[in-house]
Amino acid sequence: MTMAQQDQEQEQDTARVLRALADDRTAVRLRATMAVGTAPAPDYVDTLVVRCADEPDFQVREMLTWALTRHAPDLTVPALVGELRSERAQARSQALHTLSKIGDRRAWPAITRGLLTDADDEVARSAWRAAVALVPEEQRPELAAVLSTQLGRGPRATQLSLSRAMIALGEVIVPSLAAAGTHADPGVRAHALATERLLRDPEAESAFTVYAIEEAKRVVALGPDAQEG
Repeated sequence: MTMAQQDQEQEQDTARVLRALADDRTAVRLRATMAVGTAPAPDYVDTLVVRCADEPDFQVREMLTWALTRHAPDLTVPALVGELRSERAQARSQALHTLSKIGDRRAWPAITRGLLTDADDEVARSAWRAAVALVPEEQRPELAAVLSTQLGRGPRATQLSLSRAMIALGEVIVPSLAAAGTHADPGVRAHALATERLLRDPEAESAFTVYAIEEAKRVVALGPDAQEG
């Protein structure tokens, strides 16, 4: 086989894989994504990033993220950062999730306050995780202050995501939690208290988080004496 024939065959194989990534059948898309991650090539990157925004199946999206982590960050990071400006929530959320897995700190400047406070809970949660993974050491207190503005936000799952993100920053969150503990909104105060308790006892998180926020709300409602009982 000549070099030209080999190149043509490679192009045809690549085209088949790219078509399979958009197949109507979930199993076909999953296999194609696994194949791309197993044998990464620059030609796949743009299509993988686009598929992250469109893919309806969670398992396939996770495989897309894995496949992107198998490619060179010099190719993937700029493409994913571009997605953070998308009007589509899934595009922003999945790009943030993937950037957190790649762990390349060149993406840090793209994790803006706007993403950390995004109106879409899934985008915000992905931004919190990405920020904690990528933030430079000297900017941790500033990040903690921004994250603290989201205390009291959303349902329990969202609040626990924020608590875990803040706790991952360590002791730098203490001043922000203390300030939030005097907030006019009792929901914010309760969430700050629950997060502080989890910071002090991280070993108990798996058993404690289910009840932490509700118990903190009780403490806030009843006052300091509630902690005695």
